[in-house]
Amino acid sequence: MSQVVLASTPDRTQGLKRALEALSFEPVKGRDVLIKPNFNTADPCPGSTDNETLAALIDLLWELGAGSISLGERSYPPTREVIEGKGVAALLQEREVRLLDFDRLPEKDWLPFNPPGSHWPEGFRVARPVVEADYLVEACCLKTHQYGGVFTMSLKLAVGTVPTGRHGFKYMDQLHSSPHQRRMIAEINTAFRPKLVVLDGVEAFVDGGPMTGTRKRTEVTLAASDRVALDAVGVAVLKTAGSNRAIMEPRIFDQEQIARAAELGLGASSAREIELLAAGEASQARRDEVAEVLARG
Repeated sequence: MSQVVLASTPDRTQGLKRALEALSFEPVKGRDVLIKPNFNTADPCPGSTDNETLAALIDLLWELGAGSISLGERSYPPTREVIEGKGVAALLQEREVRLLDFDRLPEKDWLPFNPPGSHWPEGFRVARPVVEADYLVEACCLKTHQYGGVFTMSLKLAVGTVPTGRHGFKYMDQLHSSPHQRRMIAEINTAFRPKLVVLDGVEAFVDGGPMTGTRKRTEVTLAASDRVALDAVGVAVLKTAGSNRAIMEPRIFDQEQIARAAELGLGASSAREIELLAAGEASQARRDEVAEVLARG
């Protein structure tokens, strides 16, 4: 069984703290942590990881005994512009977090992968710091994706580990022009495995996305070690909120990102393999609502 913890609260810091307190996950103590956020653009959450959520996550990781903490990202615009636009440089410096701008990686640090049955024409490359991370933590948002992804949560976060045209590669052109885009997203995830995934669902895009969209207050925080299980629960949350047809009509485990990731053995392959836990009594009713939708598909 894959544990996913749901905390129901509008308070991002408390939600994250309660979710991690209720989740069983690999100890952080003494480990060199790499955080992969959702900094696709500098748009406000859920367009990108909220600064309050990021600060709370960093503080909790230090409290759990992290040996060091770095943050690594490759954004859609130049990464440095997004970091400046979000105003997180000072936040990272104050908390002694090293910033890894993947735009500055040399070609040798984009590692090649071509998993069996891949829908990528000649495989893909992934940033070495992510592949070789001692303890990888993903911080994602809850939102739909209007450009073919359908939704962007933990699995879709992997796209920000692959180089772009400005790095001399054509992977993004291949991804966005392919009818297999959702399967290709899942396949990137074979290159690495996070130890911990957190999702800020205090506010969601139920249509549009990934930068801007139709907002709705969903007031949940999710935490898990299983990317597939977390995304399945995230889709269930979007269904409870009322989303677009691409979310509402297909069954959760028929979503191509999730189905392909499950086929690749990256996580849960059905709702029966997910143990959805409430982060305390105050979250029980919301947990039950989401669990019903998850079980129904």
